[in-house]
Amino acid sequence: MVTRSDVEAAQERVLGRARRTPVMRSDIGWLKLEFTQHTGSFKTRGAFNRILAAFESGEFDGGTGIVAASGGNAGLAAAYAARELEVAATVYVPENAPAVKVEKLRELGAEVMLRGREYAEAYEAATKRAADTGALYVHAFDQPDVVAGAGTVALELEDQIGEVDTIVVATGGGGLMAGIAAATDARVVAVEPMDCPTLNRALAAGAPVDVHVSGVAVDSLGARRVGGIAFDAAVRHDVHSVLVPDSAIVDARRWLWKQHRFVVEHGAACALAALTSGAYLPGEDERVAVVLCGANTDPSDLG
Repeated sequence: MVTRSDVEAAQERVLGRARRTPVMRSDIGWLKLEFTQHTGSFKTRGAFNRILAAFESGEFDGGTGIVAASGGNAGLAAAYAARELEVAATVYVPENAPAVKVEKLRELGAEVMLRGREYAEAYEAATKRAADTGALYVHAFDQPDVVAGAGTVALELEDQIGEVDTIVVATGGGGLMAGIAAATDARVVAVEPMDCPTLNRALAAGAPVDVHVSGVAVDSLGARRVGGIAFDAAVRHDVHSVLVPDSAIVDARRWLWKQHRFVVEHGAACALAALTSGAYLPGEDERVAVVLCGANTDPSDLG
C-alpha cells in the first residue's frame, strides 16, 4: 500500500530533479500540463524516486546500475533519471520498438537491449538481468516508490490551485492513478480506452486479469494487466472507472491542439476525452482537474 506520507517523502526526494509542471484553466476545467515534464511524461517522477529511495535505504549504491523494460515513456524516464544521477542504465525493449525511441534511449546514455516481440519478453529478460547482476530494477508502474513518485503530481496540483473535487487521469498499468489516489482526498476518475480496459475489467472480475489491448493509445496505455498496487488503490480509494472510444480520444487530442496548441499523446488525451465526450459529467459546481500526462507523439496528424 502507498500512502500520502509516502508521496510526501517522494516529493522531498524529487524536488529539484523532476520539473514542477504548470497548470492552466480551460473551458473544461483545470489542466495539469504534465506533458511538459522531463522526457515528456510523468514517468520521470517515479523513476527518480525509485532510484533515490534505493540510495537512501542502502538497497543500491549505484555501482551495479539500473535496469528497466520499456520502449516508451517509462524507459525514457529511467534512462534520464539514471543519467542525471550518474548511474548506468540498461533498458530492454521489444525488437519492434520504434527506431526513434531506441535512438532517444541511446542519446540519454542507456544501453539498449532488444528482446522478443512483446513487452512481456523484454520484461522477463530485464528482470533476469537485474537478478543476475544485482542491478536495481525500475518498474514501469508497479513498485511502491514508482507509484509514490507519480503521486507527487497531485501534491503539486494541490499546492498550485488548492483543493479540487475530482482529478481525471488516464490509466494503463495504473501507477499514476494509484499515486494520485494515495495522495489526495479528491475523487479520482480513471479513464481508459475501450480497447485497453485493464482496470475496468479487473474491477469487474475482483482481481487483476489479462486483457487484449489495441487502439490509438495502446503505445502508452496498453498494459495487458493492471498493476497489483494500482488495483488495490482503486478498490481502497473507490476510484471511478470510465471507458472512452478511440474516436473520443482522437477528438480530445485535436481539441487541445485547436484550442491551446498543446501537442499531447493519445494516452494523455484519453483523460480529457472523458469530459469532452460526456463519459464523465461533472456536477454544476464540481471543481475538476485533468492530468495531461504525456507528449511523446507524432504531431503530423493534427493538421
